[in-house]
This record gives sequence, C-alpha cells and structure tokens, in this order.
Amino acid sequence: MQTKTVKDYIRTIVDFPHEGIMFRDVTTLFADPRGFRMAIDQMLHPYAGLRIDKVVGLEARGFIMGGAIAHQLSVGFVPVRKKGKLPGAVISEDYKLEYGEAVVEIHDDAISPGEKVLIVDDLLATGGTAEAGIKLVERLGGEIVGCAFIVNLPELGGQKLLEKLGYEVHALCDFDGA
Repeated sequence: MQTKTVKDYIRTIVDFPHEGIMFRDVTTLFADPRGFRMAIDQMLHPYAGLRIDKVVGLEARGFIMGGAIAHQLSVGFVPVRKKGKLPGAVISEDYKLEYGEAVVEIHDDAISPGEKVLIVDDLLATGGTAEAGIKLVERLGGEIVGCAFIVNLPELGGQKLLEKLGYEVHALCDFDGA
C-alpha cells in the first residue's frame, strides 16, 4: 500500500468560484485525522528548535492551521482578519488580490516589539495576503521567522515575491495552474 502525502488529501474543484479556476480544497485534508496531523507536523518541522513567540494565521483557513500549530508550539495565536471583523483598536493594510483589492487588520496590541512570528495560511497564490500580514506584524515590531503554507501555486508568483522580499517560504505541496 502506497503512503499518502498531504497533496493526496486535497481535492480540486473545477470552475470554482468562476470558470477556469481550479480550486484547491483543503477541507478534505482538515476532515481526515491522519491528513490533518501530517500537515501540522510537516508545517512545524522546518521551524523545530527556532524561537517562535506567536503564530499569525491569515483569514480564514489560516486560522485552522495556525491555531493547531500555536497549540503544538505552546505559543500564542493571532488572527489577521478582513476589515471590520476585529473588535477593539486595530491597524490596517491594503493589498491587491488577483481580482481586486482588500484590507486586512490586526489588533494593535497583538504583537510586541521583538517577538518572533510565524505566518501561516492554507494557500499561497500571488502573495498579496501574506505580504499584507507580514507588513502588519512588522509595523507592530514583530520579526518574521518564516511563512508556512499547505499549498503553493507557483505560477501565480507568491513564493517568488515573498522570497524576493527576504522571507523564508515553506509549502507542503505545489499545484500547477491557477
């Protein structure tokens, strides 16, 4: 029997949310206890032995992975959310998407200066959301240890963007096509 990889647990939904898009659905990975555990373990592995003070999860599926990773590391979890979703004082960052623009926010007291932060999300496409999350963390004085993703879509250039900006990127699997 062949051993499954993380990629084997991810299903592709054709033409969602619009025609021509190959949607990489990680909910099937999350639903399987072995697949979910494998993904958490593999996302943690590159950062073993490094100081990490907080895990920042990017809305929304990054909350699932980020929360589990923060638990495993026994560190705090911080959500980066879409504009208007966080109560209290926040700072905001605008960014471009493949199909428009958006704004994400973080609580203005979520990261202390000098804290080491791991950015986590399910998918890296153009890198816009991840770059916005990084900017928010750095505006609060946090230092990015790395950026971890389940899926990378190399053709959309997000990994190249983040690496060009000087950030380490770790993805569990690549999928061709958008």
